[in-house]
Formats: sequence, C-alpha cells, structure tokens
Amino acid sequence: MKLIKQITLLSIVLSLAVVACNRNTSEQKDSDVKVIKGLYSFGPEIKSFTDCEEGSEYWVADSAKTLELAYSNLNFEKPYEPVYIEVEGRIVKSDSLTVSADFDSTLVVTKLIKITKEIPDGPCNQ
Repeated sequence: MKLIKQITLLSIVLSLAVVACNRNTSEQKDSDVKVIKGLYSFGPEIKSFTDCEEGSEYWVADSAKTLELAYSNLNFEKPYEPVYIEVEGRIVKSDSLTVSADFDSTLVVTKLIKITKEIPDGPCNQ
C-alpha cells in the first residue's frame, strides 16, 4: 500500500513538472514574437525576407498562411518582386535538412500586418 502511495505521489509531481515546463516554453515563444518590417520576395524556389534595419536576410515560413496569398493577390507578372511587409513573427534557427538551410535563420510569420508594393523611403529603399 505504501508503494502505491509513493508511485501516485511521484506521478502527480512529474505531471506538475511537465505542465510547468510546457507553460514556460509557450510563454517564451510568445515573448519571442515581435513586429518585423522589411522586404519580402516570393517565388517557386525562394521565400526570403530582408530586415530593413539590420540588413539581415531570412528564409520565411508562413505559419499564418496569409502572407503567400496576399503576395499572390498583388498580381505580379513575374516572381520574386520585392514588397514591403510588416509582420508579427519570430526568428528561429533554420532547419539544416531543407532548402532553408541556405539561410542561417528563418522568420516564422504568425500574423501579417501590412503588405504593399510601395517600398517606403529609408533603409529599405537603398
């Protein structure tokens, strides 16, 4: 009987630890999300983003599933035309087994805020 109580107590403690770890991980992911502004290019082989302020280039993963559609709706005659975007997202290390391996980091877009063909004056327009 004592062994059953110990096992039950251990199970409860482990369950609480798992829940606490998962909560911290999701809170950390939420805190990594920020508004990022720059130039986005899309085509059959490349989805890239250049941060206007830093000049860093990233592969793009569209977890919101709206960025590629919004780009396509701009009706370009040829692919890879740059557009200015403002998105909520986070920067993560690129997967070394995919095409994104050519980029050190990937911009994971969680929300599209703005997309326009008009590139504003400033660091993006140089």
